[in-house]
Amino acid sequence: MTETYDAVLIGGGIMSATLGTLLKQLEPDWKIAVFERLSDVAQESSNAWNNAGTGHAALCELNYTPEGPDGTIDPTKAIGINEQFQQSRQLWSALIEQGVLDEPSTFINPTPHMTFVRGEKDVAFLKKRYEVLREQPLFAGIEYSEDSRVINQWAPLLMHKRRKGEPFAATRVPAGTDVDFGSLTRQLFAHLDEQGVAVAVNREVRNLSRQKDGTWKVSFRKTVGRTPGSVNARFVFVGAGGWAIKLLQRSGIPEIKGYGVFPIGGQWLKTSNPELVSQHKAKVYSQASVGAPPMSVPHLDTRVVDGETSLLFGPFATFSPKFLKQGRITDIVAQVRPGNLWPMLKVAIDNPGLIKYLVSELLKGHAKKVDSLRDFMPSARDEDWELLQAGQRAQVMKKDPKKGGVLQFGTEVVSSADGSIAGLLGASPGASTGASIMLGLLKTCFPDRIAGWEPTLHSLIPTYGETLNGDAAKSSQVLQQTASVLQINA
Repeated sequence: MTETYDAVLIGGGIMSATLGTLLKQLEPDWKIAVFERLSDVAQESSNAWNNAGTGHAALCELNYTPEGPDGTIDPTKAIGINEQFQQSRQLWSALIEQGVLDEPSTFINPTPHMTFVRGEKDVAFLKKRYEVLREQPLFAGIEYSEDSRVINQWAPLLMHKRRKGEPFAATRVPAGTDVDFGSLTRQLFAHLDEQGVAVAVNREVRNLSRQKDGTWKVSFRKTVGRTPGSVNARFVFVGAGGWAIKLLQRSGIPEIKGYGVFPIGGQWLKTSNPELVSQHKAKVYSQASVGAPPMSVPHLDTRVVDGETSLLFGPFATFSPKFLKQGRITDIVAQVRPGNLWPMLKVAIDNPGLIKYLVSELLKGHAKKVDSLRDFMPSARDEDWELLQAGQRAQVMKKDPKKGGVLQFGTEVVSSADGSIAGLLGASPGASTGASIMLGLLKTCFPDRIAGWEPTLHSLIPTYGETLNGDAAKSSQVLQQTASVLQINA
């Protein structure tokens, strides 16, 4: 007899870990299973070396504060992302106090977030951005300087051997963080396993089919031995990174029609040279190259992974037809359907700058990549830096009534009309805003239960259903409370 679960979560990343944790808090008696095709969880995008670990709060990312035709800066998106990250901070704080998560330093560490720009145009833009954000409660404490002496105190590697007479400016927010999402994911799954959740690795889900009783048949194959198997589920979440599109298409739900994904890989330059690491404690973002996707905004980052501190620079875009780092070369072709062919072709036609950018990035060798680093760090030496392969990001392409098809950056939840199945498409800032994304999913997929869950959700996330930025006093209070628990700057 086929086993039936209340919920099956596909993919062993931070999204399934977050959703599983919430569901187990809300419904302790539910029977839940997690299927991961690799030999361990947190091996794809959630792995610490496959992402930037920025703890995206829009403190330093310029693409979240676009400049309008009239020159005004719109902070709306930056505020929204920061609000979402605060929910993640509150959830992690509650889980630390419950003993679900280990010491904060095992997954989150204080790391100032900076923005550094050069040239008169970008300096003027950064100053306007600073003037707008400093008025927002969630961005209290942001600092601005065009003084090389001040910036040298913030991040010495940016200033050493920099050419005199070049206009430059920087902003800094001491309250930034570095997050090891791999460690966080593993800790959450370890607790779920202790709570009776079946966390099964080496299980590749191959198909999803709706049964007559409304449940879903989840068909899988063991990656070791190739033994087939299946379970039934009342609810399915597809958090399989780039492979989510494939599984949602196989489910046959009409809501996925018109969607496709475009894979973009990445590489990092990494150094563990103690002399360099000791001089840089910040995540420093700048402007993206013309035609570059937002995920390829250059940044020089402090990373703390498994207790070891290093520096990363990048990412440098790469291309592979695979939707996952350990995917298949047929992925990009296998997604094509009559309903998404034109939107995907239209995206290709409308984004020649992206294609040109990817080609230029693919032609860069190690020396050229270090040359790019020297824009940030003029004293960089080739021999101090090694090249690492980052994770694959599958950016959303979908139908658009005006353009025919658009390339969308960010994340999007696609769910069936009855809420029995949902999947997550897209990339950054997904991991950082995972709590908020999963709260939205719960509301969409379980409308008849959400009211009864609200007391528990409020205990985990005190500002659930509220916004912080409109109330300076409350914003300050919540930031300080979570900072105290997480042992980071307020």
